[in-house]
Amino acid sequence: MKILVCISHVPDTTSKINFVESDTKFDTNGVQYIINPNDEFGLTRAMWFKEKEGAEVDVINVGGAETESTLRKALAIGADTAIRINTEALEASQVAQEIVAVIQSGGYNLIIAGRESIDYNGGMVPGMIAAMIDASYVNNCVSLEISGDKATAVREIDGGKETVSTSLPLVIGGQKGLVE
Repeated sequence: MKILVCISHVPDTTSKINFVESDTKFDTNGVQYIINPNDEFGLTRAMWFKEKEGAEVDVINVGGAETESTLRKALAIGADTAIRINTEALEASQVAQEIVAVIQSGGYNLIIAGRESIDYNGGMVPGMIAAMIDASYVNNCVSLEISGDKATAVREIDGGKETVSTSLPLVIGGQKGLVE
């Protein structure tokens, strides 16, 4: 199995946030950056598949050289390869298109992204990726099992949880609960 984990480079929520230029521009001075927590849940689940199933795990980020520390952390966690698409992440559709270009040439059967990033909370990229590659999509995913080319996922819905089964390729939007 070949897994691609989408990683966002986001400000740590404990960092003091300031704006400059008449409060129109984010001031990055003194801000610590981390792997988006929802993406880190996905990366951790991918590491489980690597350990148990022998999966190959790549991580991908759309961003400039400033995201290098986040990618290095993903490699330290256990990812096999880190891919940085060296362009500014301007909006969800552009980010999804950049990632899809890599997916189409990479032969991935599972794409794991966080359900949303903590900086913009848009939550659109994983669904857009699934639509662009014509793959099944499970958002708010809190459990994932793979057997051969079949996947069983549990997702949170209003009032409870829903279990769904599908075949690969699959895109998930993971969240807290995906790993313990």
